[in-house]
Amino acid sequence: MPSREIVEAFAKRLEAGDFVGAIEHFYAPDAATYENNAAPTVGLEQLAAKERGVLAAFKEVKAVRIGPSLIEGDNVASRWTFSFTNAEGVTRTLEEIAWQTWRGDTLIEERFYYDPKQPGR
Repeated sequence: MPSREIVEAFAKRLEAGDFVGAIEHFYAPDAATYENNAAPTVGLEQLAAKERGVLAAFKEVKAVRIGPSLIEGDNVASRWTFSFTNAEGVTRTLEEIAWQTWRGDTLIEERFYYDPKQPGR
């Protein structure tokens, strides 16, 4: 079960824009992430590379957690708003739920649930 301090430190990293650092620091070497019902991305190197690719595609990416993260045993649920600003300055905002499974203070699986057709705000 992750400690509240670890979950908060993870969230603060994302809100500070250190997305790759959060992966490298908190995820297990064999961690997996799932985007809605798509096939998983597995392994620390693949996860970090995918995140670098997303960040390279945008001028700016911001994350804001909405409310507290809920911790129950090895599971953590968090509600997020992500804003993606492209090179032309157009921003698209996406709201999602992240469902995480932890082994102690290490994240081993994360599933992201969102409507990909959300209108930009």
